[in-house]
Amino acid sequence: MTRRSVIALAVALAATLGAPLPGLAQPAPLDGFDAHVASAVRDWQVPGLAIAVVKDGAVVFSKGYGVRELGKPATVDEHTLFAIGSTTKAMTAALVGMLVDEKKLAWDDPVTKHLPWFAVGDPYVTRELTVRDSLTHRGGLGNADYLWYGQDTPRRDILERVRLLSPAYSLRSSFIYQNVMYAAAGAVVEAVSGKSWEEMMRTRIFEPLGMNETIATAATLGQQPNVAQPHFTVDKKVTVIENASVGGVAPAGSVWSSVHDMAKWSAMLLAGGKTNGRTILSEKTIAEMFTPQTIVTDEAFYPTTRLTKPKWKTYGLGWFQQDYRGRAVDYHTGSIDGMVAIHGLLRDQNVGVYVLANRDHAELRHALMFEVFDRFIGGPRRDWSTELRALYDGLEKEGDAERHKAEAKRVAGTKPSLSLAAYAGTYTDPLYGDLVITLAGDRLKAQYGSAFVGPLEHWHFDTFQAKWNAAWRGTSLIAFLLDEDGKPAAVEAMGMKLTRAK
Repeated sequence: MTRRSVIALAVALAATLGAPLPGLAQPAPLDGFDAHVASAVRDWQVPGLAIAVVKDGAVVFSKGYGVRELGKPATVDEHTLFAIGSTTKAMTAALVGMLVDEKKLAWDDPVTKHLPWFAVGDPYVTRELTVRDSLTHRGGLGNADYLWYGQDTPRRDILERVRLLSPAYSLRSSFIYQNVMYAAAGAVVEAVSGKSWEEMMRTRIFEPLGMNETIATAATLGQQPNVAQPHFTVDKKVTVIENASVGGVAPAGSVWSSVHDMAKWSAMLLAGGKTNGRTILSEKTIAEMFTPQTIVTDEAFYPTTRLTKPKWKTYGLGWFQQDYRGRAVDYHTGSIDGMVAIHGLLRDQNVGVYVLANRDHAELRHALMFEVFDRFIGGPRRDWSTELRALYDGLEKEGDAERHKAEAKRVAGTKPSLSLAAYAGTYTDPLYGDLVITLAGDRLKAQYGSAFVGPLEHWHFDTFQAKWNAAWRGTSLIAFLLDEDGKPAAVEAMGMKLTRAK
């Protein structure tokens, strides 16, 4: 780094809060990076963001930007806790790997060897499904997030409902992202270790790595002093929202952490499973975690590939993978209402980057990851922030156009077939649970779990639109199906069909 850049960096740091740690060595590739991040955070209108960069086992950049909550003065720093979402998955895969290292299980053990009660909708798949399959989204199941999102269903009950799921494709023939199967992997960890997944996370990962700020679930979040709040764009305004519970599938995405702590996790992975002279994971297991396990379809990968144009796209054990500028990249995002994360590893350069932010789907995370990679690879650089804003603005417009098409199908001038009171009742299914319709005054109200609660407005014929009280969850059409006697017999809503309880 030149003397001029050192002075410029010192001036910039003196003018900001949450600057990189005193004495932190700043490699030349990161010249001007602080100012770049600060500008991008403003451009993307992200309330708060934190980022850490690891190179050759050392943290070379760690800083927070913005505020923990809009309208309040508390700033984000490298110790601020955010929901890390699905970057939790790599940790669950690592717990499995530890038990493999101890020869207590094998990657290709059938899940039923350790969970005899577990089953899916196809007896063949039940018999053949392996622990490895549960970590690679190739087990034949469709997305089943309705089993846990916004529900209060216990984890064991969620997993027992999987037996009611019909296969979406044949085993190992495709890829559909599947959070519930990571809950199954967590249950395997519990069965083999004799300890809860939460305790295993604490004693086998957090404590050995000195991740003292990290918690496995949001259960103790209220006791933490430095926590970011989630934000979502509602009616074109960035708004503070409530946290979503991930407890039902905790091994898939429930951890809360800081970039200070996650940098330690990143450094251990880049160091071949070692930290401070201690082996956390064997080199063989580290290699297995990053070995491509299944091909990922274009539809299931990140839209960023429209710009990066990779030759191949795969999934390891808790990691999406692609080629980038002739190198292999391992990375994973985390997304849960109002919170985002990304963990990226450029392993042949021994570089890791971790980003946390408190605005829903703030894809600045991808821009910063590729910016860091470019800086350490060297050669031409791109304005990833500008390019990705254009990409995602275009995707948002495409989504708006699809919604307008759906709205155009609404038939004007129709009325419900029945009185509003006739539609009230409980509609249920062994897989999906209960959707409760009640009449309050002259309006119907729907409730599905704790997250989907709101009034119904007539749409057309016997279809109503639910406007959820949690406005960031949007709206849903609920169609009532009448029997031969003209009475409501079932409803179709949010991709589900539920029968009216007798």
